[in-house]
Amino acid sequence: MGNNRTYNIPFVGLKQGVHLFEYHIEDSFFTEYGDQDFTNCKANVKLNLEKNVGFLQLKFDVGGTVDVGCDRCGNPLNKVLWDEFSIIVKLVDNPEEMNLQEEDPDIFYLGRTESHLQIESWLYEFVTLSIPNQRKCNEEEFKGPLCNLEVLNKLQQMEEAVKKEANPIWKGLESFKQQDN
Repeated sequence: MGNNRTYNIPFVGLKQGVHLFEYHIEDSFFTEYGDQDFTNCKANVKLNLEKNVGFLQLKFDVGGTVDVGCDRCGNPLNKVLWDEFSIIVKLVDNPEEMNLQEEDPDIFYLGRTESHLQIESWLYEFVTLSIPNQRKCNEEEFKGPLCNLEVLNKLQQMEEAVKKEANPIWKGLESFKQQDN
């Protein structure tokens, strides 16, 4: 998104082989991207960049922690970030055209005349993809001191009310279910 030099890698000056870069991503990194559904991000991203003739192989290792809201009770949870992502950057003469045609999201094209690789958008994408999709308390913590019991009780009441107001259209299906047994 932005053009922060911190996330520009001058790959032309690098020798062929593997190079390690480390990035510490915190909440301030995400301000350009708008409001997020997490807070207190403490992500550590290790990037192994392997420079070869005509292409770069990038491997991002994401670790750290982030605070998210529980899907059940809404209270804050601290979740561990952990994931790996790989991208191959091919150096070509017509990168815009090649990027439009490429169907594989793990391949990116860059012009042969380019000297820097901008990785800020990949860092954003990979850190956010590392956040677990299911954001719930562990089973042993469920209904424990960290859960919002008021919200859980309200959800239970709503579930019971829905069961009582069962749609009469489906009432006849119960008899078929009992016949199959």
